[in-house]
Amino acid sequence: MARFLLDVALMKQTRIQNWLVACGLALAMVTSLSAQTARERTATVVRLKGAARYSNGDNVWQPIKAGTMLKSGSLIQTAAKSYVDIVLGEVTGTSHRAVAGNQISYQPKAEQDVVRINEDTVLALDKLTVMDTGADQVTETQLDLRSGKVFGTVKKLSAASRYEIKLPNGVAGVRGTIYTISSDGVGQVLVGSVVISWIAPDGSPMTQTVNSGFQFDARTGLVTPTPDYDQKAMVKAAKEAGIGPNTPPKTFVQDQTVYYVSPVKGFNGNSGTSVPNGGP
Repeated sequence: MARFLLDVALMKQTRIQNWLVACGLALAMVTSLSAQTARERTATVVRLKGAARYSNGDNVWQPIKAGTMLKSGSLIQTAAKSYVDIVLGEVTGTSHRAVAGNQISYQPKAEQDVVRINEDTVLALDKLTVMDTGADQVTETQLDLRSGKVFGTVKKLSAASRYEIKLPNGVAGVRGTIYTISSDGVGQVLVGSVVISWIAPDGSPMTQTVNSGFQFDARTGLVTPTPDYDQKAMVKAAKEAGIGPNTPPKTFVQDQTVYYVSPVKGFNGNSGTSVPNGGP
């Protein structure tokens, strides 16, 4: 009888242990799945010169102001003699705060992903995500440069991360770089490297790596040294973006004026002037 009771007790103990192991495995799987679920990031407007507008993919346009939060699917359009600086970051990781009135205080970080959308440019934010793998963060950035030119700084990426800029006739892959690229396939690199893939006139796919101090023109297929003037312009833009340690906070006034941009004729059809008398 004692032996029977002992066997029953052992069986119950084994079942409990098996149940605990199963629960532990299930919890580990849930934790792992949760850690690997991609989260949406946002882009924060930290600087605006001139006028620009954006839509969330619904063809409803709104004026861009300092502090505007953009997300995947947003389309941005700048006017003549204008530019917009955006910082790509997580929803909870933005480094700006509202101050008195219509101002915003922005604290640049030493390492951050910044995109300057230059004048007469149309840029779409196709995908902005981040995923925690447990050992690292994997980010995916997909931009669509439909027309115009952008300048950007990209912090060091993990091996599995991707940062791509779609062009009308190709795509550029960026890693740990300070760069400029235009929709016609001209890429310049100040720091790091950019890989540009495009379709040649004969229909064949081509790939070119552009390293620091050089530029590539997909129209000619030539790699040449970046002109000194353009290198200095990139250095200036990087400083304005606050790249580097111990950069003090900057306060910007949010422009409360409502602007309208025509996709064909510019702002109200008058080459970028900002008189808000009508819609696009």
